[in-house]
Formats: sequence, structure tokens, C-alpha cells
Amino acid sequence: MSDLKDVILEYVQEEYLEDDDDIEVTYDTPLISGGIVDSFSMVSLKRFLETRYNIQIPDSKATPQAFDTVNNIIKLMKEFGIE
Repeated sequence: MSDLKDVILEYVQEEYLEDDDDIEVTYDTPLISGGIVDSFSMVSLKRFLETRYNIQIPDSKATPQAFDTVNNIIKLMKEFGIE
């Protein structure tokens, strides 16, 4: 599972943080409620996961709460058999 966590964490760091940001993002860092990921970025993160893992995440499951931390995203991915 740590591989999946690391893939998601690396994606968030590369896509949503600037090089000069002094924000440390961990598995429990609030991404949406912390202002790192906005609604548009959440959609791109969802698409990244769907493409990389060949799944379809229904909009009803793609909630701000489900995408608020890497650990929450892991819980969501487990629902699709991805670990």
C-alpha cells in the first residue's frame, strides 16, 4: 500500500505545490480544506487516478471529504480493489 500512497503524494506535490512553497505534505495533510487542492484540481486528481489505475470513480464518491487527505484517497481506492 505504501507504493499507492507514495504515488498519490508525489502527484500532489508535483502538480499542486510550487517549488518555493514551504508546505510539507504528508499522508494526513488536509489537501482541500487546507487550500492545496481546489475543486478543479480535485477533478484532475480524480482523472489521474482513473487513468493510472484503469477505474471509474463515480461523481457521488468523488467528494471533497474523500479527496481531503492522501489517507482518505487510499480508503476510496480500496473500494475499487486498488491497494
